[in-house]
Amino acid sequence: MGKAQIAVMSHVILHDYFRSSASYRVRIGLNLKGIEYRSTMVNLVTSEQSQAAYHELNPQGFVPLLEIDGHRLTQSLAILDYMDATHKQPPFVPHDPAERSHVLAMALVVACDIHPLNNLRVLRYLRGPLGHSQDEGDVWYRHWIGEGLPALEAMAAKSAGQWLNGDAVSLADICLVPQLYNARRNDTPLDAYPTLVRIDAAACQHPAFAAAHPDRQEQPA
Repeated sequence: MGKAQIAVMSHVILHDYFRSSASYRVRIGLNLKGIEYRSTMVNLVTSEQSQAAYHELNPQGFVPLLEIDGHRLTQSLAILDYMDATHKQPPFVPHDPAERSHVLAMALVVACDIHPLNNLRVLRYLRGPLGHSQDEGDVWYRHWIGEGLPALEAMAAKSAGQWLNGDAVSLADICLVPQLYNARRNDTPLDAYPTLVRIDAAACQHPAFAAAHPDRQEQPA
């Protein structure tokens, strides 16, 4: 991505956490659209998201929160939709209605069916009030990935080219890469998903995806 393609918008602030899948999606989206931003970390491990000062910004107490164009935007897919409406290139969803539906369906397999069951607050509830062990929590995590990825692999196999839907990056790819990062962190076998693994490997070589990787973000001391 050349400097000429970057829209200089120094007032854009991303309230972020390096391992948050939803924040990871938004970082990828910002990079793809060439939107410069400043990241400020909300430490989920120390529950900064639950403090009153952050709730004034985002009543849900979630990350990401994006401050842009005088707005405070929440929910990663809604933020990505805003970017797509205000910065046309590259488009995150196809114009063709059937292809658009397919891309949205693949994205939602991750964002609605896998990720919500495996995010930090659910895992903390399992290991806290419900009294499950770390090992049981890990089994839970892998179970829900194992429920979602076979369907996504089958959906992608019908449409994949360089990316999940042909040869243009889309919202589905933005959702895929953080999910596979977290799957690997939790030792989830991925051999059964050759299409997803291939596209993830290629995506991670793309500058916009590479710059968004958790290892390249601010991390807690």
